[in-house]
Amino acid sequence: MKALRAQALRLAALLVVSFVALQLYFAARIALMIVVDPQSTAFQRSEGWRLLTEKGQILWSQQWVDYARISPHLKRAVIASEDAGFAEHSGVEWDALEKAWERNLLAEARAARINELRERRAARSGKTIESAKLPRRAAPKIVGGSTITQQLAKNLFLAGERSLARKAQEFAITFMLESLLGKRRILEIYLNNVEWGEGIFGAEAASRHYFRTAAAQLGAYPSARLAVMLPAPKRFEKRPHSAYVTGRAGTVVARMGAVEVP
Repeated sequence: MKALRAQALRLAALLVVSFVALQLYFAARIALMIVVDPQSTAFQRSEGWRLLTEKGQILWSQQWVDYARISPHLKRAVIASEDAGFAEHSGVEWDALEKAWERNLLAEARAARINELRERRAARSGKTIESAKLPRRAAPKIVGGSTITQQLAKNLFLAGERSLARKAQEFAITFMLESLLGKRRILEIYLNNVEWGEGIFGAEAASRHYFRTAAAQLGAYPSARLAVMLPAPKRFEKRPHSAYVTGRAGTVVARMGAVEVP
């Protein structure tokens, strides 16, 4: 019994040491970003591997530009669209997370009801769901309440799966980013690494791809259109001039004047 207890204590101590070591590793990497621009993110490396395995090549476009060489319009548009309270919060918007959680629960319940009705229709017809030619299984539309800092934390270091452990680690990295880097550097790194289409990363690459101009030269409306694409860049890059992108961009432009830029 004593041997078992001692073994359990050693295992617990090892887990604690491993956890602390991991946090120190993240903190050291973030501290280095004060003076060194990150060359890639965990998300970008994952995308690079996916492109290589699926297409046999890596189509990649990215060019780092300093904060001063990114249009103020783009900074305002991204903040207005993604995280209006960016300049004020400490990394996490708890109210936004709560609202997103409630909306996701409703979406999951709605999808479950639709799928249940779908299965009942198939059962009444005496056919399988596939042979009954019913609509595809409904999937809940999940929304996020993540701030720009949280998005950066996830993209820099974490995998894409959803779990409580991953979310807790995201919070820890978020607070490290806010404490060590500050808002201006966080926004600079974010805008240079965020995805704007398949293999398109950062403001300079996106600006040149969609508008044939440098990120420093972007006007208000083109900036708003790029900001609108951020939640689903691979989907919107197929129809960058869609009615949704155009209409939403107008809303973002209207909000940009009230945005505080670090």
